[in-house]
Amino acid sequence: MINDILSFIIFPGFLFTAAAGMLASWIDRKVTAAVQWRQGPPLLQPFYDVLKLMTKEIVLPAGVSKWTFLLSPLIGLAAITLVSTMIWKSIISPSNTFSGDLIVIIYLMMLPPIMVILGGIASRNPLASLGVSREMKLLMAYELPFIIAVFIPVMKSGFNIQLGGLLNYQLSNGMFIHHPSCIIALIVAILCMQAKLSLVPFDIPEAETEIMAGPYIEYSGAPLAVYKLTKMMMLFVVPVFLIVIFMGGVKSGGGWNALTGILKYVFLLVIVVLIRNTNPRVRIDQAIRFFWGPVTLLAVFGVYLAFLGA
Repeated sequence: MINDILSFIIFPGFLFTAAAGMLASWIDRKVTAAVQWRQGPPLLQPFYDVLKLMTKEIVLPAGVSKWTFLLSPLIGLAAITLVSTMIWKSIISPSNTFSGDLIVIIYLMMLPPIMVILGGIASRNPLASLGVSREMKLLMAYELPFIIAVFIPVMKSGFNIQLGGLLNYQLSNGMFIHHPSCIIALIVAILCMQAKLSLVPFDIPEAETEIMAGPYIEYSGAPLAVYKLTKMMMLFVVPVFLIVIFMGGVKSGGGWNALTGILKYVFLLVIVVLIRNTNPRVRIDQAIRFFWGPVTLLAVFGVYLAFLGA
């Protein structure tokens, strides 16, 4: 019991994931600054940003649903921490995972955006409501192709819905991305990941130039810091999840295995940053048509190839 609590709080839980997420956020901001011919922030800037917000006063808007408003960021943070803990435990010891943990992880990864929706609704701000509406539509748009894409490796492994089982299968048979169907699935998952992280071109719910901060407009102090930290942690957790599902995971043997795992993560992070810096923001209707149209069709085509054994 004590070991489980320590793993949730320290490694591979909150502290480890928060530090890795802040580092990933700094890399994102540094590369973005380089593209724009700016110097960019110092290494510890994400930590300073969170720490500064934690010391600020918490202001509650009039008529707010207090407990929903304040608990939503904490539930989202707890959910992504639990996801990271489960993923890394499966990486460290694939044989100790439980059956169906893949379904649990997909469900838990939906909680942070759902908590953004609840928090925005609780604030009772018109601009927050507009951002909430966009967040709901975007969530419904990308989750369908994302789940279909994740289902393709499950099919290839003999319908194994256990993370440890997927890792062991790839250890014995090679990474899933050696198959055309899984390459298509990974492309779909990366596009959905960009929306799941609310990054350009899918940062529609919090478009600063249109609706200021959207669902976060009434947040300040520690709750806003928790939301920002959750987004940083997701920038680390979601790519690692795709690495486990499609790219054989991050092997824990040290040396070249550790370097290979780092390179896999850097590869996905570079793609995220490139998409963010080379595309304009799309409208919410364009995003829905994109995910329910070509992206979903591409995912279904991947399922068809998987059925054919490709």
